[in-house]
Formats: sequence, structure tokens, C-alpha cells
Amino acid sequence: MAGGAVADVGVTSSIPAARPENWKQSIPAILVAAASAFGGVLFGYDTGTISGLLVMDNFKETFGQRMANGVVDLTTNDTSLVVSILSAGTFTGALAGAPISDILGRRWGMQVALLVFTVGVIMQTATTDLGVFIGGRVIAGLGVGILSTIVPMYQSETAPRWIRGAVVSGYQWAITIGLLCASLASYGTADRQDTGSWRIPVAIQFAWAIILSAFFVFLPESPRWLVKKGNHERAAKSLARLNSTDADDPVVRSELSVIQTNLDIELTHSTGSYLDCFKFNDRKYFLRSFTGIFIQAFQQLTGINFIFYFGTRFSASALPNSNPFIFSVIYNVVNVVSTVPGMYMMERLGRRKLLIWGAVWMCLCELIVAVVGTTVPVSNTSGGKTLVAFVCIYIAGFAATWGPAAWVVCGEIFPLAIRAKALSLCTASNWLWNFGIGYATPYLVDEGPGRAGLGTKVFFIWTATCACCAVFAYFFIFETRLLSLEEVDEMYSQTTALKSSRANAEMRARRSDLEGAVAPPKDDELATHDEKKN
Repeated sequence: MAGGAVADVGVTSSIPAARPENWKQSIPAILVAAASAFGGVLFGYDTGTISGLLVMDNFKETFGQRMANGVVDLTTNDTSLVVSILSAGTFTGALAGAPISDILGRRWGMQVALLVFTVGVIMQTATTDLGVFIGGRVIAGLGVGILSTIVPMYQSETAPRWIRGAVVSGYQWAITIGLLCASLASYGTADRQDTGSWRIPVAIQFAWAIILSAFFVFLPESPRWLVKKGNHERAAKSLARLNSTDADDPVVRSELSVIQTNLDIELTHSTGSYLDCFKFNDRKYFLRSFTGIFIQAFQQLTGINFIFYFGTRFSASALPNSNPFIFSVIYNVVNVVSTVPGMYMMERLGRRKLLIWGAVWMCLCELIVAVVGTTVPVSNTSGGKTLVAFVCIYIAGFAATWGPAAWVVCGEIFPLAIRAKALSLCTASNWLWNFGIGYATPYLVDEGPGRAGLGTKVFFIWTATCACCAVFAYFFIFETRLLSLEEVDEMYSQTTALKSSRANAEMRARRSDLEGAVAPPKDDELATHDEKKN
């Protein structure tokens, strides 16, 4: 029965929810996925705010302590904790995102996340005690973690297949916009000598939460989650709304049949538990979970958060007589602008090529930064400008490739039965490595007892990890561009990563032939998914 059903998916998935030639019908789905991407602004802003706060005089006076040289500043331990503790909260939140989204749904799960996040922001804004501020970072992190699990999943489940990669990439683009807004807010208040210098940038996060909460009131629920819950009537209405049609449209009915058929197949292999994510079976659950968990780990190991957590301090050391806040803004502008071509290339070049060549690009840039930083003295202004220039080129490479592609891959490789739990594991991996790198970096870079004192030599580490990223992408990333989520399931059951590009082309060619030969069925010709399998 399972074997016959697999073959059936290959046929029924040829009937799309929205075809490229009818792209105007897909506008609601695109807008829904784009609106949910606004969660990335909140994610990016919260992540990027801390870089500017660490060098603000009033922030250091409020939360720091007097050093041996008489200067009031945060200790290395406090700096590590303030920066990295957000990721400890997000790690827990990412894992919590799976049961929350499975029980409450994608929309209400995101509303819960925003409520938790708001509590954390209140704690950070209202206090002058470092412990409470750190606690607020943890609570806010819980909310961000839940969002970072649900948003890419919701986008993947609602976006049309022909533009899904670009739409989900919009989440990463929103993250970069959030980072830029954080740097601009910090730049705008940096000269204030009162607590407003750091409280204003922190409090702005209320605005992002309110805007996002308003969006989620009007967005439809994921039709795939509704099918999983057995609510086919609401699923039909949601899918119809996403495709500018009505619930009785044959295309809507056919798509729902495909989703249900594929879910039935998955439930013969899985009960939807966390343990199922690591099963060695013909649906390659373990391979998918391994791929998702490690692509998120490697995204952090590219070293990108060294720039966005400590970029202001890095620029101050590279060009001591310059305004480090300006360079922070420049880095973020490069990040925002460079994500756009990545969104375009996601469907043109595919996931594999972007990830492989993006890793090579970053590897070369970071090697140059490491060599120049090691061999050229700090007093050499040209050397400092070279460092900043190649950091910008490196950021551009990340923003166009690994930044968006990691989220796209994780959002589309998992079957519906385990999607929420598997994606939560991937996102938790991102935040776990984020925490580890954020906490360890000051000890690697700073000089003094118990510190490695690497300075810019730390880029040799990022060079090596980027080389590993390229190897990982070559051997483990399947090419999934332009396929429906159900077709991605079929691909994983039939081929390997190294052969996936050819398999992708063959599946799309087969679908094109079927679409040209078979018209969508009429209402009275539609059978139930059980009848179709028979």
C-alpha cells in the first residue's frame, strides 16, 4: 500500500496550487508569507541591539564596574553573558516552538511568542540591575526562539512552490533589516549621556512586536496544519484564500488531496515524535534531521555573528580614530542590500550552488582578513581599511548565500508528520551554536589572563569552518528548487544529494508533461484520498 501511494504522489503533485502562468492568483499567498517574514525584523533587531549598547558610556556606567585602570566597563565575563544569554533563551524557545505550533497552530503560536518577547523587553527597559537585564534577555530570547521555529515553517507551508525559496529568504532579509534598524537606533542615541542612550533602542522593540501581532490577526492558518488536524473544511478555505479562489475550486481540492495523501504515507513511517526525526528508514528522516541541524550549526560557524555582536568593537580596533558606529551601519547596509540578489538567485541557481560557492567566497575573504590582521600593524591605516573592506565583501557573500539558504532548506526538507519538531531541532541548533560562539568569542579575542588574545587571528578559525561548510553542502544538500513540499518528500525517498540536481530536473520535466496533458479534474471526478490510493 505504501509503495503504491508513493507512486501516486508523483502523479497528483503535478497539479499545483498555483501555476506560474497564473501568478496573480498567488499574490495573497506571497503577501501572507512576506508579512510573516516581518518576524525576522524583531529577530534581527533584538540580536543587533547589543553590539551598540556595549560601547555606550551610560550603559557601561549603569551595568559595569570600575576596572584596575580606573575605567568603568563591563568585565569580559559580563560582556560574554550579556551577549550570549539571549541565545540560551532562544534555544529553549526554539524547542518549545514545536509543541506550541502543533497544539495552537502556526498563527496563535506566533502570538504567544510575541507576548513572551514583550515581557522580556519590559524587564530590560525598566531595570538598572544587570541581573534583571540579563533575565530580560533570556525571556525575550524565549519569544524570539519560538518565532524562529514557527515563521519559516509557516512561510514554507503557505508560499507557492515556484517562489517559495525567495519568499522564505525574505525572513533572512527581514533579519538583516532588523539588524540595520538596531545599528541606526544605536547610532542615533549614542551621544546621549542619560539612560535614554540604551533604553530607547531597547524599547523600540515594542513597536516591532505590536506591528507583527497585528499582522497575525489577519493572516490565514496554514492549510497543511489544518489537514494534519483533520479540519479539511477550514483547510480548503485557507488554501482558497491563499490562491484567490473558492474552496470548491478543483485545483484546491486536488492540492488538499495531495497533502492528505502524503501525510497518510508519512504516518505509516512515523508517529510524529522527536525520536522519529532520527529514524533510519526509506524516507531518510535521519538524513534530513542531520542536514537541518548541521546547516544551522555551520551558518553560525561562518563567523557572521562575530561581526554583528562585536563588529563595533572590531571596527574601533581596526581604525582607532574613526567612529565605530558608522562602520556598524555600513556592515548592516551591506547585509541588507546583498540579501536581495540571494533571494533572486535562490530559484535561479538553486540551494546547492549558492551554499557551496557562498562558503568558498566567505572562506577566501576571511583568510585575507586573518592574514592582513596578523601581518599588518594596527597603526597602518591602509591595513585597517583593507580589513573593513574584506569584512564587507565577506558579509555580502554570507547575505546572498548562507544567510537565507539555511532557512530555506530547513523550511522545506521535512515531511508534515515531523515538520514542527524537526524544524525546532534545527532552530535550536542555530541558537545553541549562537550562544557558544557569542560566549566564547570575547575569551578568544581579548588579551589577559585566561584569554587567548587572538584578535583578528580568530578569522583563521572562521576560514577553516567556512571550508567545512563547502564540503558539507556538497555532500548533504539536496537541490529542492521549484518543487512542491510533497515532491521534496518524494525526492528524498528516491535519490541522493549528489544526484539531486538531475533528479530535480527530471521531476519538473515529468510534472510539466503531465500538466500539459491532464486538465484539473471536475468536482464530480474528485475522489477521496483513500479512493485515489486504491
